[in-house]
Order: sequence, then C-alpha cells, then structure tokens
Amino acid sequence: MNAQTAAKQTAAPQTPPLPEGKPQALGLSPFRLQRMSDALSREIDKGTIPGATIMVARRGQIGWFEALGRQSPAASAPMTRDSIFRIFSMTKPIVSIGVMQLVEDGLLLPGDPVAKFIPEFAETKVGIERVALARPITVQDLLRHTSGLTNDTAGTGPIQQMYKESRVRDRSITNAEHASIVAAMPLLCQPGTEWNYSRSTDILGRIIEVITGKSLGAYLTERILAPLQMAETAFHTGAENASRLAEPFPNDPWTNEPIKLFDMLERPVMESGGGGLVSTTMDYARFCQMLLNGGTLDGERIIGRKTLQLMASNHLAASVKINGILLAPGHGFGLGFAVRTDDGMAPFAGSRGQFFWSGVGGTFFWIDPVEELFAVFMSQGPGQREYTRNLVRGLVYAAVK
Repeated sequence: MNAQTAAKQTAAPQTPPLPEGKPQALGLSPFRLQRMSDALSREIDKGTIPGATIMVARRGQIGWFEALGRQSPAASAPMTRDSIFRIFSMTKPIVSIGVMQLVEDGLLLPGDPVAKFIPEFAETKVGIERVALARPITVQDLLRHTSGLTNDTAGTGPIQQMYKESRVRDRSITNAEHASIVAAMPLLCQPGTEWNYSRSTDILGRIIEVITGKSLGAYLTERILAPLQMAETAFHTGAENASRLAEPFPNDPWTNEPIKLFDMLERPVMESGGGGLVSTTMDYARFCQMLLNGGTLDGERIIGRKTLQLMASNHLAASVKINGILLAPGHGFGLGFAVRTDDGMAPFAGSRGQFFWSGVGGTFFWIDPVEELFAVFMSQGPGQREYTRNLVRGLVYAAVK
C-alpha cells in the first residue's frame, strides 16, 4: 500500500458537523437524555440490537449525540459517530425531495400520469382479473403511496406473490428494467383509493432518470447530497470504509430467523430510490436540519419553503383506505413522509405537523417543527425496528422541557 492510498483509507469523513450546544440551553433535560441512552444501553446488553447511534437536535444545534454498543456483532469494534448504515426506506424522502425539485424546475407536475414518462404504465391493469384503470396513476400517487402498487413484503396475496417471484429485488437489473417489471404486474386497487406501502418510490427514481438523462445517483448527488455536503451518502461505499460498516446479528435475537442485508461495499446496477442508500448519522442529520429549516442549510436552498410545506401535509382523504400497520392512528401521509395529524390518537408522543419515516434495517428520523427539533436513530436491527422506534421517540419527548 503506498502512502497516498494509506492516507486516503485513514482520512476523516468529509461531512461537516452541525453545531453542538448544551442540552439545557436548547430546552432539553440532560438527565432525561442520559436516561434515554441508559435505556438503549440496557437493550444492547440484553442482545436486542448490537449497537446504535442517537442524535437529538433542537433550535439549530445538536443537544445529544451518542454512539452505543458495537458496530458489528462479529467484531469488538465499538459503534462510532461515523459508522455507516443501510438506511433503506429513509432513501424515500431524499428521492421525493428530488422529484419535487423537478416540479420547481417546471419539468414535472404532481398530477402528471406516470405513463407520460414510463409508457409501459399505460398498459397496467388492476387485480388478478386485469381490470382497466379508472384513471391513470399519477406522480402524486407514487409520492403518497396511493398508486395501487405493492411490494414483495406487504402480504401473502397473489399479487404480492407475483412480486416475490419476479426480479424486483435483483440489484443487477437497471432502474428501467425494474420499472418495466413492475408495470407489467397488476395493481392491488384502483389508483387513489387505498394507501399501500409499495415500490412507488423506486418508480419515482426512474422518472428522475428519464427526465434528467442522468442516473438517479448522479442526480441526487448533484442536486441534494453535494449541496448539503452529505459526503458519505450513496448507493454503496468504498472498500476503504470496510471497518466502519454497521452490521446486524446473523440471526434475529427474537425469532432466530437468519438476517441477510445487502452488501454496502457492492456497487449495484439498480439504484433503488425506495431503499438503496447508505449513510451516516451526521450525513442524515444535515438532511434533517435542512428540512427543519424549511428547505435550506448553510445558504443552500434545496427545496422551496412552500413546496416543502405541501410535502409535509397530509394527502390522504378520509375516503382512502389505509392498509398495513405502518401508519399509526392520528397519522396520514404526505409526499414522501408520514405526517402526524392529531395530538392524540397515536400510541406515542409527538406534535401535530411532525413528519418522519424509517428504514427496515432499524433506522429512523423525525422532524418536529413545533418543537424546533429533529432526531436521528441509527441501528441495524430489522426485527426490533418498531420497538426501538417507539422506545426512542417516547424518551426523546420526555426530555423536552
């Protein structure tokens, strides 16, 4: 190894940190934040998750940022602030911002039919009976998951089985090939009638490619990641970062089922807009601070304030049937984010108007404009993700003065 290569492999992350402040000055109780970290440490000691990072920021400064436990169960290396995680569906808000940038560029309308950009969707039918569409699937449908699409993990019905038997999870196909496969399968329902968590955001990623003529990764880097100086967020990471990868237990500690997540060092052909990015806690915190600021960070305007307000508003009418358990009572869905619509109803604390999403690998973030607060939780514990989300959410709000 020459000196230049060695220096590259030991270089510090390029992502500039957000400013840090004293919890008390930010209206946060250090005693209660420590109690949160202690609770997570107990879970780590019990073998619930290998390790985690937790960041809480308020009023423009980080009030708490800790790395706990181990980075990988196969190694003794501790979790660090700059450990790298698969963020899975926390990719979706980034891609959704990218789509709405194209709306602001005048290249796209939320009401545009998907078939305008991906012609195969003009032939898509509904149900096993292959009924004709009552109206076209729109870009807005994709953003709010009312497209009628599904995925291979959303149930055991015949259409979900078609997804399981297809190549939609194959990282060696292109985004264009993926979109063609999805378009050929029937919808679960007529567009606009139901909320079904799905591969909709993967299709949005392909629309970005069609409109811009660039790969999804190149577009996201140019318009979002580089301006926000999110230097460690991409669809893979380099071999020089092999010692920084956060990994799950080989088997789920609750069910003993084997856990298999994608290789973060492998460059995929398909750049999944629905779940393919890897990132660090600080990288994603910069994205969150931009959202909390109304679309800007360090003088860089990523998205317009009113556009972001539209995205972080509920887009589900009362007539829309909500399927699955991902949206708790008192919540709706906007254009890329879940949105809290009621102070009560939900089984966890929060504020009306907060917006958020999570990743199947165990990562989670939320933005609370009322409290001028955001939080980022990173771990690689897929089976424990709902438990750790609710645990962390409650303990963070317990620390707000």
